Amino acid sequence: MDLKVHINNIHGSQMAAKITGKFTLDSNEFRFNAIAFGRIGGQNIGANISKTTEKELEKLGYDVEEVIILLQKNLLQGDLTLPEGLTKESFVDD
Repeated sequence: MDLKVHINNIHGSQMAAKITGKFTLDSNEFRFNAIAFGRIGGQNIGANISKTTEKELEKLGYDVEEVIILLQKNLLQGDLTLPEGLTKESFVDD
């Protein structure tokens, strides 16, 4: 499954940040929201997609849980693109 993630916006810090963005699967684009947590216990990401997106993914033959897991994995590993002017370092605490 080829999933590509693009971040639209990040609000917060390394402790907790709200992320909005989109991901593409086979040239289909979907929106998502996520909350990223850091520090105690390590990094963690909780990604959410709308019920409409879930239904669209199912109609296309995707396993929704598998898509969400891959989305969260890409977010955790930094396998994503950022908008111009935003760097990964800009939302990491020193």
